[in-house]
Amino acid sequence: MSEVIPSPNIWHTPDVYEVENRGVDRAGVIDAAMRSVLDWSGLDVVDIGCGTGYHLPVFARDARSVVGVEPHPPLASLAAERVSGMPSCSVREEGAAAIGVPDASFDVAHARWAYFFGPGCEPGLAELDRVMRPGGAAFVVDNDATRSTFGRWFRRALPGYDPRAVERFWERQGWSRERLDIAWTFDSRDDFEAVVGIEFAPEHADLILAEHPDATGVDYAVNLWHRRY
Repeated sequence: MSEVIPSPNIWHTPDVYEVENRGVDRAGVIDAAMRSVLDWSGLDVVDIGCGTGYHLPVFARDARSVVGVEPHPPLASLAAERVSGMPSCSVREEGAAAIGVPDASFDVAHARWAYFFGPGCEPGLAELDRVMRPGGAAFVVDNDATRSTFGRWFRRALPGYDPRAVERFWERQGWSRERLDIAWTFDSRDDFEAVVGIEFAPEHADLILAEHPDATGVDYAVNLWHRRY
């Protein structure tokens, strides 16, 4: 995107967002679905909006090289620190619309909850057209607000959000979708409460916690959007 949109969660509370990352999709449903489209083993990967770099080591286990792209300097610094001992990984402090690499640099692109989805991200998609290699694949992981307990919370907190408008956008851009069912599970009630607190405004977080007084996690639905190049 031409302008960076501040993240309401990870920018301000990266420590709590780290807890959230550890609690999302522990079964690896998303990664397995991506690999079924294109396995990144031996390939060059870019993680757009990588935040503190949580997913970079995951890709690096099998990829030839991994580049994290993150526009927010404090997060980019944390990501660089995370992969400092990994020679196949690097981090660039840049936005999705201007990645300072040559044309056709990557085989796989990944953007997970990175403000890279839906109307408004056309500059980022144009940059993907430039940096992706023929035969490569790009993936965008987005909330599916039409279903799941988390989706119900999401719709209630953002009544102006239109899931169908987002779906139509991706369809017009030529992307395909897989609907995935994952889980949002945490090791303790304290972790659950902390993560709910960074994902929702206080009035919505309080309502969620009151509705689920003993929960440490819930069911969660996502859309995996993907496109081949």
